[in-house]
Amino acid sequence: MQAAANPGYAAPAPAPAPAYTTPPYGTPLYAAPDPGYGGQGARAVDFARAQIGKPCVWGSMGPGSYDCSSLTQAAWKVAGVALPRSVQDQATAGTPVPVSDIRPGDLVLFSGQVAHVGIATDNGMMIHAPSPGVAIREESIYWAGEAAIHSVIRPA
Repeated sequence: MQAAANPGYAAPAPAPAPAYTTPPYGTPLYAAPDPGYGGQGARAVDFARAQIGKPCVWGSMGPGSYDCSSLTQAAWKVAGVALPRSVQDQATAGTPVPVSDIRPGDLVLFSGQVAHVGIATDNGMMIHAPSPGVAIREESIYWAGEAAIHSVIRPA
């Protein structure tokens, strides 16, 4: 309207569209899982899963039978991580994580004095060598009750 009333007046140009800006370099947009650990954890789980049905023999180190800690040790060896042999030493061989953050491959340790270990798979499950004379199997991480979980360790 002003342009018609004032022949020398030109309408202002429209404002430019706002430019998309990214967060400063290094600012995470979300917490992404570590792809390196995910691959290693998957390899460890695949190895453990292939052992299902083999007997649990206390002190055995494979390949025909395992005890709980030799199973987790062998599984992580395939994934390129050297774990100690005993359950007690495996309890400190990585980073503690809350049960709510458990990922496939994590070590699930049991009882007050850390006497048993399994390897987490997914959906609250794990593979373990439960006790001598019982076959290696996959079952709930709560197989011995929720209070029986001592800690969860991420080895890599």
